[in-house]
Amino acid sequence: QVQVVESGGGLVQPGGSLRLSCAASGISLNRYIMGWYRQAPGKQREMVATITSSGGTNHADSVKGRFTISRDNAKNTVYLQMNSLKPEDTAVYYCKARWLTEFWGQGTQVTVSS
Repeated sequence: QVQVVESGGGLVQPGGSLRLSCAASGISLNRYIMGWYRQAPGKQREMVATITSSGGTNHADSVKGRFTISRDNAKNTVYLQMNSLKPEDTAVYYCKARWLTEFWGQGTQVTVSS
């Protein structure tokens, strides 16, 4: 059974940092394109960052220079380092693994508020 599980969310003040983790079981992530997506209340889900199996990355303009996606294939885990967080980053963050098919995690809440 495949599971993709996000962790690391929480409440943080504006300007703070969080690191999200996405761990998988039942699949080996090294062939998968991995992505972080987020959905704020009342808004559509949007892409935050993606990373290919060879390590090529793409970040949404809204997070460039603040967020960094990375992967550790040995640990079967993908990360999203989020710095200089803003209130508009508040959302549920989801991890997606895509290769021949795709798997989504359940999401982790990130709240940026003073």
